[in-house]
Amino acid sequence: MADSGGGFVEHSEEVRERLRRPPDGSPPSSRWTLAHIRDAFPWLSGYSLSGVWRMVQRFKVGLRRGRIQQFSPDPAYVEKEAYLLACLSQTARHPDTHVLVFMDEMGFFRWPTPSLDWMAAAPDPAQVALCADNNRQWRIIGILNAMTGQVNYLDNYIVGRNVVAPLYQALNQIYPDVQHIYVVQDNWSIHKHADVLAVLADLPRIEPVWLPTYAPWLNPIEKLWRWLRQDVLHLHRWAADWETLLAMVHDFLDQFAHASQALLRYVGLLGDGKLASAIHFP
Repeated sequence: MADSGGGFVEHSEEVRERLRRPPDGSPPSSRWTLAHIRDAFPWLSGYSLSGVWRMVQRFKVGLRRGRIQQFSPDPAYVEKEAYLLACLSQTARHPDTHVLVFMDEMGFFRWPTPSLDWMAAAPDPAQVALCADNNRQWRIIGILNAMTGQVNYLDNYIVGRNVVAPLYQALNQIYPDVQHIYVVQDNWSIHKHADVLAVLADLPRIEPVWLPTYAPWLNPIEKLWRWLRQDVLHLHRWAADWETLLAMVHDFLDQFAHASQALLRYVGLLGDGKLASAIHFP
């Protein structure tokens, strides 16, 4: 019997080891099913699928969710990350003369993004179709102060060089008394457009700090956008009322117009993470 004495231990080790490799079969499969497991071990051939499930549970084997492997292909990743951490530390040590903000853009649509909610029944699709006849898009560009949690933003139908450049100019006015302003940003081509660089040339206190390519985990403002989607945009009820939807988005962002410890905690700039540790040094 598979569950008796030393045989149980032997079978447990056999199953654990075999599941490290993909199942055999035609057509090939990358993941195991209970049927695959039964077919792979002759001593399970007489078990029902529910019996196989109970057996592998006894072996401490169960469904596990894989993790997304986050990887930036940037060959200068280590150097760029190190410089970002150095800028954070410099700002934390000299908060009266230095500011560091994270910049990013996001877009959203008139129609709500799908999500879960408590309700008696799903809405009638025929009624939903009447709420809006076009899925209008809107875009936001924002900056998050790494030390205080203050958020400033601009929004428009299109966020291009004609919006990015004014945000730099606004940033220069928001912090008139500091000597140096680090702006951490991704490698979106608009950030390096000639018109934007011309504006930056007239704002010598502002220094762009370039993130490694495809490394959103180093830009905490990405989590602000996630919070906005979760609280306002998922399954919202204002598809037929664009002005109300836009006001709700503005109200959400405006709550961080001055400073927010709660936001810093949410985006990972408080605590013991890598970015937070560069700020809250011993």
